[in-house]
Amino acid sequence: MTIKKWNIFKRIGILIVAEAAMLLLSSCGNSKRQADIEYISRKYAVPDDKQLIVYTSHKEEVYLPIIREFENRTGIYVEIHSGGTAQMLSLVEEGIDTGACDIMFGGGIESYEAEKDLFIPYEVHDKAELDDRYTDPDNYWTPFTELPIVFIYNSKLVSRSEVPESWSDLFDESWKGQIAFADPGSSGTSYTILSTMEQILEMDTKELVEKFYGQLDGKVLSSSGRVIPEVSSGNSLIGITLEETARKAMAQGEDISFVYPREGTSCVPDGCAMVRNAPHSYNAGKFIDFIVGYDTQKFAVEKFYRRSVRSDINLTYAGMIDQIDFDIKKSAAQQARVLELWMQLSGKEGG
Repeated sequence: MTIKKWNIFKRIGILIVAEAAMLLLSSCGNSKRQADIEYISRKYAVPDDKQLIVYTSHKEEVYLPIIREFENRTGIYVEIHSGGTAQMLSLVEEGIDTGACDIMFGGGIESYEAEKDLFIPYEVHDKAELDDRYTDPDNYWTPFTELPIVFIYNSKLVSRSEVPESWSDLFDESWKGQIAFADPGSSGTSYTILSTMEQILEMDTKELVEKFYGQLDGKVLSSSGRVIPEVSSGNSLIGITLEETARKAMAQGEDISFVYPREGTSCVPDGCAMVRNAPHSYNAGKFIDFIVGYDTQKFAVEKFYRRSVRSDINLTYAGMIDQIDFDIKKSAAQQARVLELWMQLSGKEGG
């Protein structure tokens, strides 16, 4: 066979293989199998000492830029799993024995305090720079950013003079069925709100949960991410959420505004912790150091409208608030009881 004929056959062979590959890919489309193949190819092309597995309850707009910058600076590939706080903590617990996870990132620190047996201690390099009101003396968890609770309202449908000023005002009959609030069984923020309300109003746990659930009049949102749209659209007139969530929505032109509760409010941080039996514990320590580092904290303040846990970073936008002395251990101890009561009221018990 001449070289010329061989080249022709070679080209035909390449075209056939290419067309077959195209057919295979098109038949798979965006199938789960193809996605799994691509994921495994990416993961196992990276050495084990350059891997990290993070379970996070943060929104993608928060966790993704932070994790991508961590990857760029360290060369460590991060495998990300995301969902609600309760869901991710449940998955962390399920995967303890098999070493399925290295880091839990997101969710209020009272949830970490309640689930301390899932984590192992790690003391960050910059602990001396952190707000000592919100650090764990045993180093089982590390705070990420401080998150004040605020009341939001639809700025077109509710006048400033009508806005509830205090936690007790939320129980006024005029707001029944008009409060945007997410299920605390899926939202860590909602549990923090209930715990804050209980500590400020000094109500019995059962009385508070029953009374507030009744005030919602059956309107309970599936996630905290629904609170802003619910109020902005006018489906609810007021809501309870985080300061950073409210500020971000206002900057994006949503029809809302917010007030700080008159009696004061909590500023409970969200947290981060190294999971027990973490397969990449050395890299997990690097990640925790990174999220409380000066650059990351400054980025969180400037881009996410959050309050830094570092004492050497000033806020340029934040208003003065009356910050209560939130009892983290009490909140953690009551969490199971509060969620049980809520499930009973919502008819989800045992489901």
